[in-house]
Amino acid sequence: MNFCVIGAGAWGTAMALHLNRQGHVVTLVPRRFEQALELSSSRENGDYLPGHSLPLSMQIGHELTPALMEAEVVLLACPSHGMRETCRAVAKNLGAARSLGAFVSLAKGLEEGTHLAPTRIMEELLPDYHHAVLAGPTSAAEVAEGKPTALVLAAGAEYDELEAVQAAVSGGKLRVYRGNDVRGVELGGCLKNIYAIAAGCGDGLRLGDNARAALLTRALAEMVRLGSALGARPETFYGLSGFGDLVATSHGDWSRNRTFGLAIGEGKAVAELLKGRRTVVEGYRTTAAFKELCEERKLEAPILNEVHAILYRAKNPADALNDLMNRDLKAETVPV
Repeated sequence: MNFCVIGAGAWGTAMALHLNRQGHVVTLVPRRFEQALELSSSRENGDYLPGHSLPLSMQIGHELTPALMEAEVVLLACPSHGMRETCRAVAKNLGAARSLGAFVSLAKGLEEGTHLAPTRIMEELLPDYHHAVLAGPTSAAEVAEGKPTALVLAAGAEYDELEAVQAAVSGGKLRVYRGNDVRGVELGGCLKNIYAIAAGCGDGLRLGDNARAALLTRALAEMVRLGSALGARPETFYGLSGFGDLVATSHGDWSRNRTFGLAIGEGKAVAELLKGRRTVVEGYRTTAAFKELCEERKLEAPILNEVHAILYRAKNPADALNDLMNRDLKAETVPV
């Protein structure tokens, strides 16, 4: 199958490497021309995924039109806040795309202001194609190395070629499951970043394993409650894009959201941590978007609210923990 991966951050590069190992035709298209030149000459993504050679069989695209010309599936690996700009650029270069059938989002976040998930933006700006999302517990470096993991590929029920894409992406070290709850898969991928920041804060405060286990258990319950209220199926959050991604992102030293929270818990200022970053902490923007959604819908989200207060109101993480621990006592509820 012919794949085009737009966006050469760590995750986009890792997926391009995986698909190349699967024997597919792969074109990796950085969003910046200068980065495309650097990758072409060095055959390594030194800025985002150092230590992994880009084989000569993987094409590095400098322009969208030729990269899209033969592509059958396009993976959009841009940050969520860049999804609209990327889709607009793609839409202007589709005139010669003869074989293209679907766009697959690798992004995890909501658009600021509109609160739209990536596939909703894709549907708006790229309406004549099928749309899907690929998500799950994925360290980019581990995927690049060929270490085993599993993902879920979700699309609307009308996408007849979903099984073919599932088979093409799957391999001996990466297993792909199908799904049709696009809303749930995308919301799980968004929400887990918020709770990974919270887990990182707890680690920075040296709260221990019991505290982290309790936090993630209640975070999952909060994910299910919020996701269900926002149109997703509850059971989706117990799968790879929900619980699976939450566990990985809240434990891994590679997780940008967890390490961001860790630094905050250790006393670093949020503004300083964000200044001059090359990589994106999706959970930072996502927290603001979900806080607005919860207020609009009158949804209870105590953990999310405390993360928002830490990130946007400079609340001390220890005070946030104290306020969570001293909420009114109640019976445990586990969404089903």
